[in-house]
Amino acid sequence: MNRTLVICKPDAVERGLVGEIVRRFEAKGLRLVAAELRRVDEETAALHYEEHQGKGFYKELVTFITRSPAMVMVVEGPADTWQIVRTLMGPTDPAQAPPGTIRGDLGTVLTENLVHGSDSAVSAAREIAIFFPDLAAD
Repeated sequence: MNRTLVICKPDAVERGLVGEIVRRFEAKGLRLVAAELRRVDEETAALHYEEHQGKGFYKELVTFITRSPAMVMVVEGPADTWQIVRTLMGPTDPAQAPPGTIRGDLGTVLTENLVHGSDSAVSAAREIAIFFPDLAAD
């Protein structure tokens, strides 16, 4: 089985959409391996967003992900699970996301787009190690 990281961002938690988001992944046949409602601290956010450090939007990313609790999860499925998750999420901009995707159906604002999913198998391994170090070796 293949694993990837998913984060229901603070806006999803605040709007009560975590259950719907998880339902969509499970309906697709993906399985939750780990899940934790947690407030992401600045140190963890810096590790998670390190490829964006120095970019104009970096501070906004960190401020958003640390503002209130997020549901951090590891999901498991077939090869390229990360791609399945990204397809279910839809494009980053909810205005461009098609109906049937999480962002297309539930999102409204580019900067608060409900959910994060790793963008490759390499990113998935790196991100799982940040948020769930005990699973990194599995």
